[in-house]
Formats: sequence, structure tokens, C-alpha cells
Amino acid sequence: MGQFLDQIVAASRRGRGFAEKAVVGVTPQLFARKPRFETSAGVKVVDANHPAFVYGHLALYPARIGSMLDLDTSSFNAPADFSDLFKAGVECKDDPEGRIYPAMDRITAAFFSNYDALYEKMAKVDDSALLKATPEERYRAHFPTTGMAVAFMLTSHVMVHMGQVSTWRRCFGLPPLM
Repeated sequence: MGQFLDQIVAASRRGRGFAEKAVVGVTPQLFARKPRFETSAGVKVVDANHPAFVYGHLALYPARIGSMLDLDTSSFNAPADFSDLFKAGVECKDDPEGRIYPAMDRITAAFFSNYDALYEKMAKVDDSALLKATPEERYRAHFPTTGMAVAFMLTSHVMVHMGQVSTWRRCFGLPPLM
């Protein structure tokens, strides 16, 4: 692995470790639930992303990153049904009966195994791959080079969503992660 990719992966592994801690104490029954609170007008559901949505959404990105780096993504593609449920722009829904989203263990397994497989494949990528133009036009305006897009997706993107899970945990009375 090149010097810069090594740095990006090291930071990403830190985010992956945060993601491991963020599911500790979360039950399958709460995994796809939105926080709620009582008001004088009744129960109010907080429009927040729950862990099912966050981990499922993030599980889609290793294949996207691998494609940008011209890697064979077959070992880290998310399950086919994840795209419609978790792609960017899809609404996160409260799932009290557990009928909308896959089971917690299926979603978290996809998240962790996809990132681990991507890290392994990235070990063979030279830093020169980071200097080429970002292949996806919708990212190019923000991230002109593949390296910029990869760095964002593996670090900032993951941590933004882990911040959502951290707040979600507090809403359900779970302890802080740090």
C-alpha cells in the first residue's frame, strides 16, 4: 500500500473501531427504532437515523470505493436488497415490528466484513490511483481526485454517521462511547 493510502486506511480503521463500540448494548429490538418522547399533544417520533439505517447505508460504500480504485469488489458488495433500503437520499423509517429492515446481525456483518475486505484489497493499491480524476461525476465537483473521494468516504462519511448513532444511543439511555 502506498503512504497516503496507508494513512487513509489507518484513520478509517479508527472509525471502524468506533462502529464496533457503537453497537455494544444495542438490542435487535431497538436497532431499527427511532427515538420518541411524550409531549402534551402525544408521542413525538424523532426523525433521526437509527443504527440499522446507518450501518446498512455505510455497508454500500466499500464497493463504491473499490470501484473508484479499479478493484474487484466481489468480496465486499453489499447484499442486493441493501441498495433500495439504504442508498443516499432514502428515508430512514421507524421499524417497530422489524419488517422493513434486515436483521441486526445481517446488517452489521455486511458493514464490518465489507470494510475489512476493502482494507485487504487496498493493500495492493499504489498511491498513484489516488491522483486520477474521480470517476463518478456527482462526486467530482466536491472531490476532483479519487484520493479526495476515497479519503472522505472512508473517514468523514463514516464518522458523521457514527455521530448519529452516538446521539441515538443517548436517546435510548445507552452509555456514551468515549
